[in-house]
Amino acid sequence: MSIYHPPVAEHETVVAAALHVVQATHYSRADDPHEDASYEYAVEQLALAARALAEAVERKPADEQPIGWTKGREAEPTVVAICGSTKFMAEMTEADLHETAAGNIVVKPGCNMKEEHPLWADPLEAERLKGRLDQLHRAKIRLADEVLVVGDYIGTSTTSEIRYARSLGKPVRFTHPQVDPDGGQ
Repeated sequence: MSIYHPPVAEHETVVAAALHVVQATHYSRADDPHEDASYEYAVEQLALAARALAEAVERKPADEQPIGWTKGREAEPTVVAICGSTKFMAEMTEADLHETAAGNIVVKPGCNMKEEHPLWADPLEAERLKGRLDQLHRAKIRLADEVLVVGDYIGTSTTSEIRYARSLGKPVRFTHPQVDPDGGQ
């Protein structure tokens, strides 16, 4: 039996990212207008660093991984983030059904702000909620293994989500491939 040695670069990146989260949490100033953004960025960097570390450990031979790393871990279901305009909510629900039946875990938009609801009846609150929902959806993209874009039209928000997913190295599928803003790259 060999002694486990974590992948050094990835381990150091996780430690540094964790320290940035602590700094953003404990050393923020209430009058700093960028306080929330700094914290969100630090958390995002920690999540990416943790995933990179886990992937680096996965690449090691089994006898160099931590004890119990692979024990009882069969192939995990693929996590699919559904993206698209909320005018395609019915299509997203149908895609969710098919992806779930195929054995995948699905995350998708949970609020359709194009339909009236008391949670976003106040325009000021609606604007704040929209920002929070955009951040939440980016977190769902980070969580996912791949992205499925639903609908035969994409706007600027969906285009931004597609490019964000690709910047993270996530595969992106389309129900209508002709709408890919990058032509399938």
